[in-house]
Amino acid sequence: MGHLARVDLSLRLSREEEAERLRRGGTRMMQLRLVMAGLLDDAEGRRGLGPPLCVVMEGWDASGKGGSIRRLVSPLDPRHVRVASYAAPSPDEKRHHFLHRFWPALPGWGGMAVLDRSWYGRVLVERVEGFAREVQWRRAYDEINSFERSLWDEGMVLVKVWMHISEDEQLERFERRRTDPLKSWKLTPDDWRNRGLRPVYEQAVEEMLDRNDTDWAPWHVVAGESKRYGRVAVLEATIAAAEAGMRRQGQEPPAPIEE
Repeated sequence: MGHLARVDLSLRLSREEEAERLRRGGTRMMQLRLVMAGLLDDAEGRRGLGPPLCVVMEGWDASGKGGSIRRLVSPLDPRHVRVASYAAPSPDEKRHHFLHRFWPALPGWGGMAVLDRSWYGRVLVERVEGFAREVQWRRAYDEINSFERSLWDEGMVLVKVWMHISEDEQLERFERRRTDPLKSWKLTPDDWRNRGLRPVYEQAVEEMLDRNDTDWAPWHVVAGESKRYGRVAVLEATIAAAEAGMRRQGQEPPAPIEE
């Protein structure tokens, strides 16, 4: 059974439970960010920069990436987090190694960044659409693992999320977007075309999850069939990874704020 088939898409949250967990998680995320930025003391009363925190968001079209990113960063001071979105590389970017264009967005110590799409485009869309030669995308799995390992060795916390939804749910969301005058701009002919290539993309996703799931940068495959569940899962996975990353660097997270 593949990685995607093992995801329980029946997971749901009520509106009330989502709101409560987003509220508590948002408060905790803000607290951790201030400690990691050197603006608050850690559990041992010390103050200093924490490890860089980088959240990489991938997933199916209309899987809820944007909504999950908004819930993750909305409690934070915008000066303390950078959100970078990536589409196809520009002609100039194509002249460089495929990882080159992502370096400027990576956070330094005490910083946080969220990437909407990432270097995994090399083994997904560039592989499927033929924008990368076979020798290039086959080589990329090891290149990515080495790249992520080098970031981890320098202290970075990498949170990699794949938002998963079923074909039926994706179709329903596409149809709702098409009929909503405020959301129809999100739906493009490429979205419909990519949907027709889903079996090919699934094969690429499975290989990516298999070959790029490492001890230093594991994948979090999030059930996004329920947007409420997916948003909370992304936030809580990021909090857990941030806490573990702080401890790895000798910075004990403070106790959660009592409310």
